[in-house]
Amino acid sequence: MAEFDFDAARRWARFDPQSALARRSDNELPFVNPDSIGGQGLLLDTSVYIDQMQGRSPQMLDDLIAQRQVNHSTVAIQELMHTVDVLSPSDARTATVIDVIGKQIRGMPPHRIFAPDTDVLGRAALLSGILCRLQGYEKDGKLRAQQDCVLFLQAQKLGLVVLTANVGDYDILLQLIPSGRALFYRSK
Repeated sequence: MAEFDFDAARRWARFDPQSALARRSDNELPFVNPDSIGGQGLLLDTSVYIDQMQGRSPQMLDDLIAQRQVNHSTVAIQELMHTVDVLSPSDARTATVIDVIGKQIRGMPPHRIFAPDTDVLGRAALLSGILCRLQGYEKDGKLRAQQDCVLFLQAQKLGLVVLTANVGDYDILLQLIPSGRALFYRSK
């Protein structure tokens, strides 16, 4: 395992704007459209899997996924697996949902699953700390922010675009790290 360079990561984190950032209007952001079907490989945010499993993904999103190289992160797998044990065993729907999640994860080609490295994890921790402080995130928001930051920086390091419905958080990440890439969509 590569050694983590604490000092380099701290120097990298000096982009801190020191104040909250506002979400930009949709017309300033990269949304999926018929002209953006081709392009860079994708790293899917957990929102994509959830929307597909729940039948809420728009046709344009399904077309995009069919045309581009699709990659998966262990971050999304972790979030999906968390759902498996959060669901109530006494709820009659739980077994079906777990089965659908299992099929989704088993359907990911192993050569397209990537785990974040030490550098990404360390920088994501710094970035999520900045994000939480600037945006005033509380307990639940802090974990979500950390996972989003890992996925965002992992995609950047791999030369991929994060595909997500999470416009609010990823817009802020794009403002903090303009060299990162995200592509947004709206669920049905």
